[in-house]
Amino acid sequence: MSGKYFEEFEVGAVYRHQPARTITETDNLLFTALTHNPQPLHIDVEFAKQSQYGQVVVNSFFTLGLVVGLSVADTTLGTTIGNLGMQKTEFPNPVFIGDTLSVSTEIVDKRESKSKPDRGIVWFRHVAVNQRGDIVCDSLRKGMMLKSNAVNSEED
Repeated sequence: MSGKYFEEFEVGAVYRHQPARTITETDNLLFTALTHNPQPLHIDVEFAKQSQYGQVVVNSFFTLGLVVGLSVADTTLGTTIGNLGMQKTEFPNPVFIGDTLSVSTEIVDKRESKSKPDRGIVWFRHVAVNQRGDIVCDSLRKGMMLKSNAVNSEED
């Protein structure tokens, strides 16, 4: 697996994830429909034209899901036990159909589990920027990560 074990994360390390991802109308419409979000700003072009943005705004929860998803291959693929939550998530600028997002992740902190010796907690700061360099998502997330010796001991 390409994910990293708890011991491999170093506080201050930054991962720049590839590829970047261009958001399509289908992405936004499908996600918004699947989550039963009737906000016309996300699905009604004529309504959105009258808004301060003048166009459809991408559903922020799609943006957050994409941001975390783009980080998985470099950080947690096959090595995570679970997501423990978002401590802080901000969307300082809107995302529009056709925007291309690039994501980076900084390891903000980590500690060993107090109750389970086979794992530890890692704080990830995910930042997404659009093609203009505007930050569109900044999220601090906690994840429960496997230790490498937990996997090796299972194989013995």
